[in-house]
Amino acid sequence: MSKRIAFIGGGNMASAIIGGLLSQDFSPRQIDVVEPFAPAQEKLHSSFGLTAQAQAGSFLSAADLVVWAVKPQAFRQAAQQVQSYTQKALHLSVAAGIRSDSIAHWLGTERIVRAMPNTPALIGKGISALFARERVSHDDKVWIDEVIASTGELVWVDTEDKLDAVTALSGSGPAYLFYFMEAMSTAGIEMGLTREQAHQLTIATFVGAGALAQASSESPKILRQRVTSKGGTTEAAIASMEDDDLQAQLINAMYTARQRAKELGDEFGAD
Repeated sequence: MSKRIAFIGGGNMASAIIGGLLSQDFSPRQIDVVEPFAPAQEKLHSSFGLTAQAQAGSFLSAADLVVWAVKPQAFRQAAQQVQSYTQKALHLSVAAGIRSDSIAHWLGTERIVRAMPNTPALIGKGISALFARERVSHDDKVWIDEVIASTGELVWVDTEDKLDAVTALSGSGPAYLFYFMEAMSTAGIEMGLTREQAHQLTIATFVGAGALAQASSESPKILRQRVTSKGGTTEAAIASMEDDDLQAQLINAMYTARQRAKELGDEFGAD
């Protein structure tokens, strides 16, 4: 890739993509970053040797791709500062909830792709779902594939509203798993294990179960059933969870997350 990429926002997700690009022999000289906060600027410099700019400027006119890695509530104001320089560029947004109609309105372009990544992208183990507006060409999509693939897996969706469901499932999903890890570690400590032992056992269990699920052609339900012996310890634990209707609670929580993603689009989108 010989083109230039500009990042608006230099936080964790921008860093994940930048790190992935640099690992694929993308040159730091091809990357510009707009990041107003000094600690984030310092981290970008120490991690990647990049000098971020505090505000938008004419240097953005050289960008072939602009990656929007700002918080939803900051997107509109940032777009007002950037749009005069980047109308010829392809735009990739990783901002949760902000719909492409709003982005197109603010930036004056239809070449927009929305992505919903997740935090394992920080170590190249993420998964992102993407949606492209009609004016995004096949070549544009191929390039986006190359950029996002540096952070992990990806899948394209055919309608933009599905990104709200993706946000609820894989976007917020790591937090659900961390929440379960937190509970399992706490229980292990209460049962007499050391904090280090409980942590190690919990992490290894999640990593191993995930790898098994990925390697298997069977559904998670079947894999669970294979672990659950009649009259055994696992059956007792699952029965306790079902008594508390834990699965339904998790499903309801995901619907709540999807609703919040929709609300972000309404709250911070274009008038």
